[in-house]
Amino acid sequence: MGPVRFVALGDSLTAGVGDRVADGWRGWAALLADGLDPEAVSFTNLAVSGAQTRDIVESQLPVALGLKPDLASVLIGVNDTLRCTFDIHAVAARLDRAYAAFAEQGTVVLTACLPDPGAMLGLPGSLARPLARRQRAVNTVVHALSERYGAVHLHASEGGWLADRALWSADRLHPGERGHRQIALRFHELLAEAGLADGKPPEAEPQCAAPTRAASLLWLATAGTAWVARRCTDLLPQLLRLAADETRHRVRGTSARLDLGAAHAVALALAALSVGDGPEPEAA
Repeated sequence: MGPVRFVALGDSLTAGVGDRVADGWRGWAALLADGLDPEAVSFTNLAVSGAQTRDIVESQLPVALGLKPDLASVLIGVNDTLRCTFDIHAVAARLDRAYAAFAEQGTVVLTACLPDPGAMLGLPGSLARPLARRQRAVNTVVHALSERYGAVHLHASEGGWLADRALWSADRLHPGERGHRQIALRFHELLAEAGLADGKPPEAEPQCAAPTRAASLLWLATAGTAWVARRCTDLLPQLLRLAADETRHRVRGTSARLDLGAAHAVALALAALSVGDGPEPEAA
């Protein structure tokens, strides 16, 4: 028997941002890899900061399939919600393509639903709600497809851990070392229950101190503004329109229509996948 082959796909979360070590970022996937098999593990991290679902299928998936992994993690979607090109039909089609490709190889897929960036950044309600609605749509798709392909799924979009500042880095979007360790531990528990992890679980306690409140405030005043500018340059005009629409519906008492419209779009996206593979939808 060779080593357990684990390949991680995704964005900055899986790239390890927030969990700095001497030679760069480490992250939850690397911590998990160490606990998969006490004998030997082959770990490859293909995640890239800023990646979207399109990057997964176009760049990361072909490389990952060539490695023929036993386990493959696919945590993605937040960056899609921060783009004006967001299209839940396209997101669903890309995720379905990735999960199906791994399933055909017999690879066990690790997935997770993720918190919405607006809430984590503490944006005002009219700005946060459209982003939350988008992230809920992505999470609903991930839930459905995880069940379809028998993925090992981690519920990471809610719960007390989101409000525990000790688990998060100063940027308010990425876990700190303690948070990355919690994700690794929770995945390890799920894998162990399924008989897919025989090694020792990662340590829960971090090696470095959690970010201080002063560090968080400094980030908000400097790097935080730059991060939002880089990620949301193409989204901002649309987000302002979405916020204005949100306000109008709230004043009229018709906010439920926005939620119903989003739910209907998700249902159509999943229904389109159930009738077979077709050409990937173009982003609106």
